[in-house]
Amino acid sequence: MTNSTSTTTSVGADSAAPVRAGRREWTALGVLMLPLLLVSMDVSVLYFATPAIAADLHPSGTQQLWIFDIYGFVLAGLLMTMGSLGDRIGRRKLLLTGAAAFGGASLLAAYADTAETLIAARAILGIGGATLMPSTMALLRTMFTDPGQRAKAIGLWSGVMTGGIALGSVMSGILVEHFWWGSVFLVNLPAMALLLLLGPVLLPESKDPSPGRFDWLSVPLSMAAVLPVIYGLKEIPSEGWHPLYVVSVTVGLLFTALFVHRQRTSASPLIPPALLKGHGFAPALVLNLVAALAMMGSAIFTTQYLQSVLGKSPLSAALWSLLPSVFIGFAGPVTAQLIQRGVNRGYVVAGGFAAMAAGYSMLALVGTDSLWLALAGAGVLACGMVAIVSQLTDLALSGAPVERAGTASSLLETSSEFGGALGMAVLGSIGTAVYRHAMPATAPAAARETLGDALATAARLPGAAGQSLLATAREAFTTGMQGAAIAGAALLVLAAVGAALTLRTIEMRDDEQGTRK
Repeated sequence: MTNSTSTTTSVGADSAAPVRAGRREWTALGVLMLPLLLVSMDVSVLYFATPAIAADLHPSGTQQLWIFDIYGFVLAGLLMTMGSLGDRIGRRKLLLTGAAAFGGASLLAAYADTAETLIAARAILGIGGATLMPSTMALLRTMFTDPGQRAKAIGLWSGVMTGGIALGSVMSGILVEHFWWGSVFLVNLPAMALLLLLGPVLLPESKDPSPGRFDWLSVPLSMAAVLPVIYGLKEIPSEGWHPLYVVSVTVGLLFTALFVHRQRTSASPLIPPALLKGHGFAPALVLNLVAALAMMGSAIFTTQYLQSVLGKSPLSAALWSLLPSVFIGFAGPVTAQLIQRGVNRGYVVAGGFAAMAAGYSMLALVGTDSLWLALAGAGVLACGMVAIVSQLTDLALSGAPVERAGTASSLLETSSEFGGALGMAVLGSIGTAVYRHAMPATAPAAARETLGDALATAARLPGAAGQSLLATAREAFTTGMQGAAIAGAALLVLAAVGAALTLRTIEMRDDEQGTRK
């Protein structure tokens, strides 16, 4: 049996021989999966609830956008702050505080009677989510000190995180169909109640015993660095390179420079520069960003493909999109087994990128009626993603000082948010550009903008003319998806080579040091 959960982990906890986790720790991992699953589900849980919310609350167009986006924006903007705060006050304390806020905000959202109330509730959910994500990862780092067990635990963590986004949209559709839209938020309450009940018993408290003063100025700087960039990158694929979004990204990058300068000069920085120089941490951040870029870049095409090209209903498309997630459950454990058998981590991560490249190559072959090929490509992509994220997470957390586990976790999550937004912007823009080029000049101007506009235009045209435009637009979108897939595959091949060279060297250096010891 391991140490009592009342023990507070401090600096040097990893200096002793690793203690193998027992039943308590694995049970605690199951409890930690609950908030992680719900936070990832909340990214997509409103997909099918939107029409019912619109009919009930009558939000304006701007309010409807904020109902969707405020959760992700607040979460992304506060990740670094909450990771650092957890290191100072205790990860378990922050986790349970965030769980209580998440549960309360879920109840507020479920019974919101105005659009403004729902937006406020979604913002509080984002705050709670920002506390939950880095806390779960940091606690996992504390509970599993044995490298082999930690690899398995992180593999499960990565699988739940990846699968939760797909599950959220399906759960939304089922609940809205049988209940009312507020039920998509009420499902959070039992899980959060269970976490608040079992967390104090099963989860150990851990924190930095000498954290220094909290740098309050870095909090607004970090948000000003993250939010404008993510906002601009997310809007560019649908709205084009509008000056507003270019300015937004530019402003965010300027604040990023100020934030970095503050971290280098502050006596007690929010993000210690030494952390980025740690064992394999910077390569893990960069490769994690590329993986998130590829995953989100593919998702914006496959979801549209299922609905707008194949003509599936939203709920049917969501159910079909669950099929690739079945394979995710195998990717994490298989990856952990490869590591335990002595396969170099660099080769495993490179293999994950190669798998994602293979998935994109399959998407590059998709036609206008290729359901199974599209699903297979998405499944291969997801499996590669889990393999990559599990190993990069393990590498980053293992190399970071245990007292900075929360900060390290938050940086990984922030890189994922940036990568996802960048994937939507870069690959989305490539697909849009190819679509517009593939559409004939004789097509209506609106139809040449996006596939959604083309579908709306075709619905207003008489018989054969509408069908012809519909077929042309679907073909053009598929061509655009193919172009983006080719670009994504090329990027992933480069990432595979980079991972093999960089991480292989790090792993070999570790082996040499272990041999000398």
